Amino acid sequence: ESKVSEKINELSFWLESIDLGPGISYKFSGMAEETEDVNRFIVIAGITAIFMMLLMLITQFNSFYQSFIILSAVTISFVGVLLGLLITGKSFSTTMTGISIVTLAGIVVNNNIVLIDTFNKLREEAPQVEQAVHIINACKQRLRPIILTSLTTIFGLLPLAMGVSLDIISRDIVIGSRVVDWWSNLAVSIVWGLGFSTFMTLILTPAVLSLPYALRNEYKKILQNSS
Repeated sequence: ESKVSEKINELSFWLESIDLGPGISYKFSGMAEETEDVNRFIVIAGITAIFMMLLMLITQFNSFYQSFIILSAVTISFVGVLLGLLITGKSFSTTMTGISIVTLAGIVVNNNIVLIDTFNKLREEAPQVEQAVHIINACKQRLRPIILTSLTTIFGLLPLAMGVSLDIISRDIVIGSRVVDWWSNLAVSIVWGLGFSTFMTLILTPAVLSLPYALRNEYKKILQNSS
């Protein structure tokens, strides 16, 4: 797909640089046209999915701030996808990589949802306790489930990401088949995106979650010192 896109870009650049004459136009069809339609659908599907998730999160948590914290995992996973493609040397496939990003949008937010939901429940049960203590306890309670959930998905896709195909019916192990080459880009993107997002979520989410309370305490200290 990437080679086809490169050739189409070269042809488009060449056609734009010459004078075709009045009334003459050109259009790429076949695989190029189908790929463009798929890419357009993926973009629309991704934007729609994120918007629907935002509405549901705001309804559930009744907080714009916590909802945006949860959705930040999607951006982090996209960075992980790019790092994975760069490290493994695979090309950026607009179709397969786009599908993986849309897929990750529905997976990576689960870690933040579980973590923030636990924090809210602890805060309701003991409102007199400091927020930092609730954040630490929420991380302690949900660290193992978050890691195990992510690892099961990663290890399930790891053979495909490494180019290994396991045929249970014929009991064959194939390395580097055409089917594996087609789907490996999707698997690599999900593995790296999910792994990177899980790691960064466990670091950034508690810090960003505690930010409003830290700023509020600092503001109170400034007011007390000034008075």
